[in-house]
Amino acid sequence: MSDQFDAIVIGAGQSGPFLAARLAGENKKVALIEREHVGGTCVNDGCTPTKTLVASARAAWMARRAGDFGVAVKGPVSVDMKAVKARKDAVVGASVESLTEWLGGIEALEYIEGEGRFLSPSEVQIGERTITAPQIFINTGARAAVPDWPGIDKVPYLTNSSIMNLDTLPGHLVIVGGSYIGLEFAQMYARFGAKVTVIDRGDRPASREDADISAWIRKILEAEGVTFLFKTTVESVTRAGGGVLLSLKTGERRASVEGSHLLIALGRTPNTDALNLPAAGVKTDKRGYIVTDEHLRTSAPGIWAMGDVNGRGAFTHTSYNEFEIVGDNVIDKGDRSVAGRIPVHGLFIDPPLGRIGMSEDEVRKSGRKALIATRPMSRVSRAKERGETQGMMKVLVDADTKQILGAAILGIGGDEVVQVLLQLMAARTPYTTMVETVHIHPTVSELLPTLLGDLKPLD
Repeated sequence: MSDQFDAIVIGAGQSGPFLAARLAGENKKVALIEREHVGGTCVNDGCTPTKTLVASARAAWMARRAGDFGVAVKGPVSVDMKAVKARKDAVVGASVESLTEWLGGIEALEYIEGEGRFLSPSEVQIGERTITAPQIFINTGARAAVPDWPGIDKVPYLTNSSIMNLDTLPGHLVIVGGSYIGLEFAQMYARFGAKVTVIDRGDRPASREDADISAWIRKILEAEGVTFLFKTTVESVTRAGGGVLLSLKTGERRASVEGSHLLIALGRTPNTDALNLPAAGVKTDKRGYIVTDEHLRTSAPGIWAMGDVNGRGAFTHTSYNEFEIVGDNVIDKGDRSVAGRIPVHGLFIDPPLGRIGMSEDEVRKSGRKALIATRPMSRVSRAKERGETQGMMKVLVDADTKQILGAAILGIGGDEVVQVLLQLMAARTPYTTMVETVHIHPTVSELLPTLLGDLKPLD
């Protein structure tokens, strides 16, 4: 016999709990199913813990630079990795506890621990229990992709999740994957004091960014001791003492690298394999992501998919936005959708990168008439005062409408400052409005009008 609910939410990531709470607030009986932990990747092994570790790594880096600011630090700076992990665990634990207490206080919401799988478009099984509802929302997220290299099943390796349990400093951390996750861990552990090598099959880090931004990222990390091996693939892995030996190929050249620890940062795999989606009539693409329309409806009536699992974005902010979209559609009878959503993301090395809209490469490929302006962070007063002048600013504007097409700010406060331009984009406001606006001095954002004043035709 099935327990009847008005709505079922599978997965307690960055969409699920908030949608479940909204539905329960509409006097609906709601079941929220989670197999592992509330908060999903972001809270448990993504944004919250990694940015906490980044903060500890920055503290170590600043302590080593104290002399540059006229501050004396006696003796060498050391890092207690057990204390670093304990701080991270405390921050994560507080977030999980707060979310759990909030959900537990919602009377119409039942939290069910376990793995949910479809029996039909309206039935979900959790262990020996079966529940049913006319509306079901999937928010099961994604996990680290693990390659099928020869020997991978016989060596110890880390992912973005398992590295959260590490409380010792690697002698040599080898990271395979030179994109956002790999780069953040590379700088972090270099600052903690580890030797770090990053291997990537491409020819530059963060290859989705423009070449000049990638060049700056490489320069920043190499200055802190990170070694890059580009145009390199892993052919096999074997144990080597207490660590791992990787056999590599670069063009026709073969080589090897030995590390005490191996971190695999090669993208994500959607958590759809255990859902038994065919029983519900829910279609997936060739990579396993759930196919949705612009309103996040799946191929099965009455079933929606939000967050990483639908392949429309791999970020906390896009997942939360999709809760808002589904909530607007299902509860408020609105018409919000992902159509026209401005792409936004950050890379949280230090200094961080904030990027919005189109890249320079994308603007060029579009063939539209555009303007461009760039400025090195070394010309920003706040950056000079803080002794952090690495990076650059870039903005692209439509030459006819004068509306901002995209921007990238790699530098001190870049992840925050770029969002000033995002508001202009969302409002479809011409850039001239900002040029004519007085900004506070000395700040990073005060340079945006100056940057926009230097716009020139994109060749």
